[in-house]
Amino acid sequence: MNPLLDFSGLPRFDAVQPEHVTPAIRQLLDENRALIDRLIAPQTAATWDAFVQPMLDAGERLSRAWGIVGHLHSVNDVPPWREAYNAMLPEVSSFYADLGQNLALFAKFKLLAAGAEFPALSPARRRIIENDLRDFRLSGAELAEDRKPRFKEIQEELSALGAKFSENVLDATNAHAEWIEDEAAIKGLPADARAAAREAAAKDGEFGKRAGWKFTLHAPSYIPVLQFCDNRDLRARMYRAYATRASEFGPEGWNNGPLIDRLLALRNEEAQMLGYASYAEVSLATKMADTPAQVAAFQRDMAAKARPFAERDVGELRDFARQELGMDTLESWDLAWASEKLKQQRYSFSDDEVKQYFPEPKVLGGLFRVIEALFAVKLAPDTAPVWHPAVRFFRIERDGKLIGQFYLDLYARETKRGGAWMDEAITRRRIAGGVQTPVAYLNCNFPAPVGDDRKPATFSHDDVITLFHECGHGLHHLLTQVDELPVSGIHGVEWDAVELPSQFMENFCWEWDVLSGMTAHAETGAPLPRALYAKMVAAKNFQSGLQTLRQVEFGLFDLLLHNEFVPGAGRSFMDLLAEVRREVAVLVPPEWNRFPNSFSHIFGGGYAAGYYSYKWAEVLSADAYEAFEEAAKTSGSTLDAATGERFWREILSVGGSRPALESFKAFRGREPKPDALLRHNGMAVAD
Repeated sequence: MNPLLDFSGLPRFDAVQPEHVTPAIRQLLDENRALIDRLIAPQTAATWDAFVQPMLDAGERLSRAWGIVGHLHSVNDVPPWREAYNAMLPEVSSFYADLGQNLALFAKFKLLAAGAEFPALSPARRRIIENDLRDFRLSGAELAEDRKPRFKEIQEELSALGAKFSENVLDATNAHAEWIEDEAAIKGLPADARAAAREAAAKDGEFGKRAGWKFTLHAPSYIPVLQFCDNRDLRARMYRAYATRASEFGPEGWNNGPLIDRLLALRNEEAQMLGYASYAEVSLATKMADTPAQVAAFQRDMAAKARPFAERDVGELRDFARQELGMDTLESWDLAWASEKLKQQRYSFSDDEVKQYFPEPKVLGGLFRVIEALFAVKLAPDTAPVWHPAVRFFRIERDGKLIGQFYLDLYARETKRGGAWMDEAITRRRIAGGVQTPVAYLNCNFPAPVGDDRKPATFSHDDVITLFHECGHGLHHLLTQVDELPVSGIHGVEWDAVELPSQFMENFCWEWDVLSGMTAHAETGAPLPRALYAKMVAAKNFQSGLQTLRQVEFGLFDLLLHNEFVPGAGRSFMDLLAEVRREVAVLVPPEWNRFPNSFSHIFGGGYAAGYYSYKWAEVLSADAYEAFEEAAKTSGSTLDAATGERFWREILSVGGSRPALESFKAFRGREPKPDALLRHNGMAVAD
C-alpha cells in the first residue's frame, strides 16, 4: 500500500517517499470528485448523514495525506520533496477552487440550512454549515459562470506564489555564510555560539579541514552575533545579508519583490470579484474584527499608548551608547548589541548567563508539569516513525486514557523553514470505532547540542517562551472535546483569536514557581538563583515600548497593504512601509532594508491582513491570564487547577464550535479589556 493512503494510524514517516506523492494525491482527488458527483445528485438527501458526513470523511483523508506532504516540504525541504510538493500543488489548489465554486454543492448546503433538520442539529453542526455557506461565498460560488475560471486561476496562482515565496526565503537564508579565521574577530560571542559555529565549519564540505568559525543567517547563528559580538563589521555584514534576503540585492531567481507585487494584485482582484472594497475586508470576514477601520484604530491606539515608552527606550539607549560605548551614531546592526550592553549594566545579568540555566531536559520537564497541573493530564514519551532522528514523540493521557499525541522537532536545520509553528497531523473527530485522537506537529528552530560530549542543548529564555507559545497552539488542538472535525481544535476558530492559547501559555515563563522547577545550570546543575530571577523580572519590560511599536508597524503595514495599497499605481510597497514607519516608528532601518521580502507570515502563510492578530490576541491572553493571577491571591500559585479547568472547558475544549468572543466571555464573564496587557508590559498609565 502507498503509505500516504494508510489512514489506520500515525503517518508512516519511515516509509513515505517523494515518489508516493503524485499517485496517492491523484487517487484521493479522483475519489473526492466522484463522491461529490454522487452527493450533488438529486437522489442524495440534503441531510447531515447522507450529504455532509460522507464529504467530511473523504475530505479528511485528502487533507491528512496532503498535510504530510506539506509538512515534509517544511521540515525536510530537499529537492525531491520540494519537487514532489510543487508538482501536485496546482492540482490540489485547483480541486479546492472547484469545490468552493460548486453551485450544486452550495445549493445543497442552503437546502440543508433551510430544512427541517437544521434546528435539531447540534450547535457545532449548525456552525459548520453556517461557516460552509460563508466560505462558498468567499470562494466565488455566487460568481457568474463566465467569471469562475478566472477566480480559480487566481487561487491556483496564489498557492504557487506563496510556496515560491517561502522557498526563496529559505534558499536565500541558506546561501549566505560568514567565515571567521581569527578568534579575536568574534570577541563577546558566547561559548555555545562559538562551539556551534566551529561545528558548522567542521561540517562544511569545502572548508571542513580548515580551522575557523562559520556563521549563517539561521536564527541560532545569526541572533547571537547581532546581540553579543563586539565585531561591528561582522554584525553589519550579517545584518545586511539578513535584511536583504530574497530581494533585488541577491540572485534574481530568489527576488521576492515581483512576487509581492503579483500576490497583492491577485488578492486585490479576488476581492473586487467578490464585491469587497479590499482584500482586508475579505480577510476579516472570517475574523473577530468587523472592519479594516476598526483594526487600524486598534493598532493606532496601541501605538499611541506605546510611543512615549518607546521614545524613552530610544533616548536611554542613545545616551548609554554615547556615554558608555563612545558611539555617537547607532546603526541598525548596533541596536541589539548596545541594548544587551545596557541591559547588562542596568540589571547586572546577560541573556547568555540566563541561558545556562535552561538545559533542554529541565525545560521540557517544567513545561510538562505546567500542562499537567493546569489541565489534569499526564504527558509521557511515546514511539512513532519520525522524519529526522532528532524528532521526539509524546502522548497525553487523562484518567489513564489516551487523548492526544504530538511530535516535537526542536532544532534548526538547513532543510527546515525558519521560525516556529504548530500544525495538525490528525484532528479529533468521531468515527465508526469511537473517537479519533488528535495528533500535532510542534516545530521550532532552536540550537542543537554541540560538541563531542553532546551535552543537552541550552535554550535562551526567549526560546523557552517560544516553546510554551507553540505548546499553547498544540493544546488548543489536542485538548479539544469537539467531535466534528471542521470545528474541532483550532479548526473554525477566528484567525484573530487563534493566538489566545499560545500567548496565554507564555505568561507562565515568568512565574517563579514554574521557573524554579525547570532550571539547572549546564555545568553545575544549580537551579536558577532567586536573585537572578528577580533581575529577569525587573528587565521583563526592557524596551517593551519599542517592541510594541515594532509589532504595530508590521501589523499596520500588513493591513494598509491589503486595504489601501494599489499595486502598480506609482507607489511601491516599500513606499507604503516608509509611510507607516513615519507614522508609528521611532527607529527606522536603512533604506536598503527589504523586510517585506521575507515577511513570510503574510506572503507565504495565512496572516495576510491578519498580522494584527498577534497584538489583539495579546489583549485576550493577558486578560485571560489575569484570572490566574486573581486565583493566585487565594491559592498561592498561578498554577491553579480550578481556573485551569475553566480555561480548558470554556476555551480549549470548545475549539471553533462557537464564536471566540462567546468563549472568552464564558471564561471571564465579560468582554476583553486591554488593561492587563498594558500592565504586563509596564505601560499602564495611572488615571
